[in-house]
Amino acid sequence: MPTTVLDRFRLDDKVAVVTGASSGLGVAFATALAEAGADLVLAARRADRLEQTRALIEDRGRRALTVTADVSRPDEAQAIVDAAMTEFGRVDVLVNNAGKGTAVPSTREAPDQFREVIDLNLNGCYWMAQACGRVMQPGSAIINIASVAGLVSGGLPQAAYSASKAGLIGLTRDLAVQWTGRKGIRVTALAPGFFASEMTDQFPDGYIDSVLPRVPAGRIGDPAELAAALVFLASPAGGYVTGTTLIVDGGLTAA
Repeated sequence: MPTTVLDRFRLDDKVAVVTGASSGLGVAFATALAEAGADLVLAARRADRLEQTRALIEDRGRRALTVTADVSRPDEAQAIVDAAMTEFGRVDVLVNNAGKGTAVPSTREAPDQFREVIDLNLNGCYWMAQACGRVMQPGSAIINIASVAGLVSGGLPQAAYSASKAGLIGLTRDLAVQWTGRKGIRVTALAPGFFASEMTDQFPDGYIDSVLPRVPAGRIGDPAELAAALVFLASPAGGYVTGTTLIVDGGLTAA
């Protein structure tokens, strides 16, 4: 049992699965979990980039397994969890981070474009949660990476992305009600505002500068700040937190 408040943030000898672990926020999440003591299962579609993340985890003295997979495919989501169980024998934390964003005017967005975003951002999280939920023991945690775009408009034509993230917030709430009492699995969501990532690199020139006046903090977030919030939700420090969405946005949604 934890003896100090800082002990509650430890994840020593736990096993965490992080999807979308090949770049950006996924790397920040994985390294933070390793620094808190967890071993990692790193999943993404880009094998070469996963190896770079694995090196970061091993530099922090923890073990890491890489699995190349597309979580929008239920069989590949299951394969990630099967690999984790074979290698480590347990899954304690799932970080549903894999996702993509698009900015397409709604009258021009093709059905396949819309479905692709929903399949990855929402359905993929469900397939991963299902697979992990079958093997997780009481005390485990699932953290879905949502977005403030699921709560407010960012001013870009992002119908598919916004719908997927709003759906993920609803999924979080329902799974928490189903699983927290019956299985002892906490389910929460993290809703970032603007953080430097591959997604923000794709924004139109000048977009971030145009929205900063709406952010009371006056800046975009540091990925390490978001990763610290994730460790709180994943660890015993967040042991009485479930079914809710933690917004980390510099005050954007409060302004």
